[in-house]
Amino acid sequence: MSDLFHLADSYRARARWPDADRIAWIRKDRWLGFPKAEAVRKTLDAMLRYPPRTRMPCLLIYGQTGMGKSRIVERFEAENPRGFNEATGVATIPVVAVQLPPQPTDGEFYGEVLEKLRAGFAARGDTQRARLLTRRLMGQVGARMLILDEINHMLACTPRQQRIFLNTLRYLANDLQIPLVCTGNHEAQAALLTDAALAERFDAVELVRWQNDEAFRLLMVTLAAILPLRRSSQLEEERCRTSVLDLSDGNTGRIFRLVETLAIRAIENGSECIEASDLDADDLLMPSVSMKVIAQRRARTRARGRV
Repeated sequence: MSDLFHLADSYRARARWPDADRIAWIRKDRWLGFPKAEAVRKTLDAMLRYPPRTRMPCLLIYGQTGMGKSRIVERFEAENPRGFNEATGVATIPVVAVQLPPQPTDGEFYGEVLEKLRAGFAARGDTQRARLLTRRLMGQVGARMLILDEINHMLACTPRQQRIFLNTLRYLANDLQIPLVCTGNHEAQAALLTDAALAERFDAVELVRWQNDEAFRLLMVTLAAILPLRRSSQLEEERCRTSVLDLSDGNTGRIFRLVETLAIRAIENGSECIEASDLDADDLLMPSVSMKVIAQRRARTRARGRV
């Protein structure tokens, strides 16, 4: 085995693990702080430290599915975990992050928040009591930010329910005087804009698809430096970068799944590196966008063969 100089210092030991352990490590969730995600996290951190005032800052993080919105929220929540106030005997929850249910009526929304607060409130139809309990408990636990993941789920509600839900958000923003953060897709952005008073409070940041630029090259360099492979990969080379973008459509989640799949194949077949030619394999398991690209490649190959 080489000295593994192609890997970052703290990751070299993993390349010496048995194959099964390396594959298990590759499949685990991990945070990779690419610049856009880090910029959003810094914004959230600044909002968390905002002093209470009449109009607190609000933020919408939006983009297509798989761009890392929920992962950023999970990371930020983990960095600001719940604790316990010994003096009062009450839990402290600085960041209350909830994923909205498929059809988030105001009652179901309060139910999700109370579940996150471990309040155990289950009475259906008593929205007023749920609202009052939410207000009281958010103050008791010292909540300093409310994050609503998948705000686009509100679009599954009727227009009337959507208006009620948006009124609920505006009410909470006024009453709790803590920052409100929402994540969703492009449709969610349009839905928030239908409430002029609420939209006025929201800044927005879009997680856009990756392009073949310096930021993407650095992402590939980082991935090549942490994957526990025993030979140097070609991820940062132009042909490889172009193929990864082609097969993933520049989607963050698809990029990571694709590279993880290639790394596992490299361990299983003994090549111990990712090369550009690996991305042309017909039997490579891909996300749906990649399957479409592969089908197009095959069609072009057949067409050339008939000429």
